[in-house]
Amino acid sequence: MSEVTRGDGWAVAPDLDSIGEGYGFRKLRRELDVTEFGVNVITIPPGYSTGGHYHERQQELYFVHRGSIEMTFGDGAKAELREGGAARVDAATVRSVRNLSESEDAQYLIVGAESGYVGRDAQIPEGETNPRGPGFQSDAAR
Repeated sequence: MSEVTRGDGWAVAPDLDSIGEGYGFRKLRRELDVTEFGVNVITIPPGYSTGGHYHERQQELYFVHRGSIEMTFGDGAKAELREGGAARVDAATVRSVRNLSESEDAQYLIVGAESGYVGRDAQIPEGETNPRGPGFQSDAAR
């Protein structure tokens, strides 16, 4: 298992195995010292269904890293998310997750926060001209 590396103002987990193994939660927020939002990775076994839950305050974003899941929402709607798929769920909406595979694990990242989007507040450091790197058109030129 790799180790989390920390520096002045940053922390890196080179892979998800560096913060845990097996089924259940990998606490990215805690392991990477995240203070502005909640973030976890959950690994569930083939065919597994979670119980439903909702939140008092935080909206969540689900992103499927590995496998395919089905999300069921409080109104009875269901949605399939494949690798690279994402879903936004409001705090009060009941949601549950089921691994659609009978042979492969599913792994998904959840980011949760409240109080809204802060807007595009990125700044370009002195000496840099394009934060996206060479060959990409800057927003100002579009």
